[in-house]
Amino acid sequence: MQATARANSNIAFIKYWGNRDETLRLPVNPSLSMNLDGVFTRTTVVWVAGLAADNLVLNGSPAGAEALQRVSAHLDVIRRRLSLTQFAQVTSTNNFPMGAGIASSASSFAALTVAAVRAAGHDLSERELSTLARLGSGSASRSVPAGFVEWHAADTHEGSYAESIAPADYWDLVDVIAIVSDAHKDVGSKAGHRTANSSDLQGARVAGAAERLRICRKAILNRDFAPFAAVVEHDSNLMHAVMMTSQPPLFYWRPATLTVMEQVRRWRAEGLRVCYTLDAGPNVHVLTLAADVDAAAERLRNIEGVIDVRIAAAGGGTIIES
Repeated sequence: MQATARANSNIAFIKYWGNRDETLRLPVNPSLSMNLDGVFTRTTVVWVAGLAADNLVLNGSPAGAEALQRVSAHLDVIRRRLSLTQFAQVTSTNNFPMGAGIASSASSFAALTVAAVRAAGHDLSERELSTLARLGSGSASRSVPAGFVEWHAADTHEGSYAESIAPADYWDLVDVIAIVSDAHKDVGSKAGHRTANSSDLQGARVAGAAERLRICRKAILNRDFAPFAAVVEHDSNLMHAVMMTSQPPLFYWRPATLTVMEQVRRWRAEGLRVCYTLDAGPNVHVLTLAADVDAAAERLRNIEGVIDVRIAAAGGGTIIES
């Protein structure tokens, strides 16, 4: 019983930050994202009769205790759902930096979920796969469907799922990722979600999230870059304001992060169609249209402190490779 799945990472335009239920990872607000073509995790799951415990090989090396425990806990969820008793051999690789604000947990747990279910011989709906992936990593729910994806907030496990609002080829939006650090962040998103409500600003951020999502969804469906850019940058700034005012505060930005953000705003004022958004990390996702990708990438490469630039168009959902 074996299967290999590949899941793309995703970048959230309207952010997920904070849970109404930590165990079920039910978000405090809905979110909206785009899958990133070619920025992926590939995971193979083999259910092995007689294996004494789950085993995880991560990027070619035996995983540490913390990573193994998190994967094994998620496999427990799948075992209960599918009435399995076997342990699993899991082999997973990422083609991008982990734990640096490029949603590695999203692609990792989406790939793990889909591979584990298929390896067990089951064929669940996309909606249920999304809810299962959410239990491993909230943003993983958004990497299961394809293209531009909305993740619904709800009070129940079954109600909080992600679905596509438009296919990957609907709009020629491109993410030009300015890598300013490939180091694993000291405080992960999982810990950050737990402290979100300690910020005085979280309530205001959450209260306006549905309206920002409405504006963002409309801009995507109308392929209208100007309102898209405005709401995406505003939502990103709000999330990082919450992080910086939580107890303890989280400061993910580096000097080069601020430089990129400043330059992006300047370039847009000069007529280049660009905007920025950041996940929980220092790297900056510069969103643009296909016609402006080369100009944006060239300018980013010339900024001191930018060590690499990755380019990703909108991508598909999680797929089974074998």
